[in-house]
Amino acid sequence: MIIIIKNHPYEYDVENISEIFFPYEKIKVVEGDCDDTDPVTVITEIDGNELIIEASVYDRHKRLTQTADEKTDRQNALSVLLYNTLSEILDIKYPWGLLYGVRPARRMHALTDNFSENEAKRIFKEKYLVNDAKTNLTASVMHSENKIISLSKDNSFSLYVSIPFCPSRCSYCSFVSHSIENTKKLVEPYVELLIKEIEDTGRYAKELGLRLESVYFGGGTPTTLSANHLEAIFQAIERTFDLSTNREYTVEAGRPDTVTEEKLLALKAAGVSRISINPQTFNDEVLKLIGRRHSAEETLKAYDLAVKCGFDNINMDFITGLPGDSLESFKSSISKGIALGAKSITVHTLSLKSGAYMATRENAFDSSPKHLVADMVDFSNKALSESGYHPYYMYRQGKSLGNLENVGWCKEGYDCLYNVFMMDETHTVLAVGAGAVIKLKDPKSGKIQRIYNYKYPYEYIDRFDEILRRKHSIKAFYDEYNL
Repeated sequence: MIIIIKNHPYEYDVENISEIFFPYEKIKVVEGDCDDTDPVTVITEIDGNELIIEASVYDRHKRLTQTADEKTDRQNALSVLLYNTLSEILDIKYPWGLLYGVRPARRMHALTDNFSENEAKRIFKEKYLVNDAKTNLTASVMHSENKIISLSKDNSFSLYVSIPFCPSRCSYCSFVSHSIENTKKLVEPYVELLIKEIEDTGRYAKELGLRLESVYFGGGTPTTLSANHLEAIFQAIERTFDLSTNREYTVEAGRPDTVTEEKLLALKAAGVSRISINPQTFNDEVLKLIGRRHSAEETLKAYDLAVKCGFDNINMDFITGLPGDSLESFKSSISKGIALGAKSITVHTLSLKSGAYMATRENAFDSSPKHLVADMVDFSNKALSESGYHPYYMYRQGKSLGNLENVGWCKEGYDCLYNVFMMDETHTVLAVGAGAVIKLKDPKSGKIQRIYNYKYPYEYIDRFDEILRRKHSIKAFYDEYNL
């Protein structure tokens, strides 16, 4: 895909809106005239007071113009014109309109800081072309998030622990995770160094007088580790951090084939209050297609075992748009999750990796997969709402099918605090492990500084001294901002 920019500075908006319609195309942006050709070409131009969009998608062509005056917001007007042009060519409208970005609720929040909520909703619908349902969903999430954000203090922080190992790698996975079969020899040294990093990080938290609000183990699948390894990590956290202020302790036991009674009891003994057991789907054929080595029956057994071990706050993840899944199959999966009594259910929209499929004329004009996923999302929103769940956090990913959202739903009082703190960037997150990213936040200015760990376990092990050296920036940041 070629995007041609003429006489305007809105390249970022144009590229992002084009990606909504062509998420899997490689996009080339050119300023001025261009001799290159491509089956998908968009020309965006401002000529005096004239806004011009001219688009060609294979054998379809459309040109729309608009005359601007001194009151026209040209950035938004050009964006709307581009959206309408591509929408007419491809005969599709997206429920999120031209709104891109990861955190819609934060944008709604920013608007309500300056306007009334009704005015914020009007802007969502008229400026960003977001439909009523998504606008109201965003407002609901904003209200839920605000209650949790208000719990945070200026010296608050959360702790994230990365366990980048899984029983097998799912076909859609974009996280830093590795099959335990291929990396088993790295587990022992990884856990030993992770404990050292926990201890080193805890010293900074203690020295700076930081207040721990939530602990979250993610990955990967943390319960890929043995009960002994998990216990060693839990003990390191307990002796290093002050857990007396901790409001929530989450461990993702996401893969049912990693859940055992011994591990669950180890989690329980450590004070873990929230776990995830993630089916993704209850359709065995779909599970095989995506590389999950467990059955729907194993998920049910793992869930029952967790309840038996005393866990009440259990989350289940489902994904819309999985290969081979149908609307009826997806409805059945969501309904089973509700019937089990999961206290929270997170519904993700499948986000395909670049190059996941070849862009062709046929799939450029075939909107049926997007409509299917939209129907799945709409069903889950309605079913969960009617079953007493409310949306408490939301984010969006690039290249997701139908440009749709990921939403966490929960019963009253079972919101995942860490998810909200992380998504809102409410306070500092001290993160440990391979692929972990520390986020230091100044609560006064909102300034955020990131410190990155090495991404892969073998890098983490080989360059561990450098990871510890980078952590000197934690104290320097707090000194700089007088925190």
